[in-house]
Amino acid sequence: MEGFAARFDDLFRSLAQRRGFREYLTGLLLPRDRNKTLTCLAGAEPVAGAQDAAVQRLQFFLSESRWDHEQVNARRLEMLLADPATAPHPGGVLVVDDSGDRKDGKATAHVGRQWLGRLGKTDNGVVTVTTLWADERVYYPLHAVPYTPAHHFPKASGALSGRRDLGENWVCCPVDVGWP
Repeated sequence: MEGFAARFDDLFRSLAQRRGFREYLTGLLLPRDRNKTLTCLAGAEPVAGAQDAAVQRLQFFLSESRWDHEQVNARRLEMLLADPATAPHPGGVLVVDDSGDRKDGKATAHVGRQWLGRLGKTDNGVVTVTTLWADERVYYPLHAVPYTPAHHFPKASGALSGRRDLGENWVCCPVDVGWP
């Protein structure tokens, strides 16, 4: 993993950021029961371990440390394009998906009443629009962006009007960087 992580080092300003990136990658790649939670990514017990130093370091890296996630993703995609085992070809497909999860309250960014396909109904929740590359050998994510419901924008903002707009933007973008 060190060799892989080292290919991103120039995207981070400090040793602490590079260490944070490695801890995050380790948490994502290790088999764990709750790999979507911060405590699990840091290898701590839920709730009781939330104040552990490893959890707090990871929290700081993900939410307060200044680094550009789009540059990190672009580097990851460059690496996938360059490797013959993962490079796209005309036999694969680009998949666009919008998946939602129920969310109580209104304080979290991107929350609103919207169609949540997993529930099969309109409810209060967060929706993420994703793209992924798939063929008969491999599949991997390309992009993921939370969809922000229109009520979060002023009427004349010119913001994207829907999830479809996000997906259409990505259908053009991958072609520009080498996806068929």
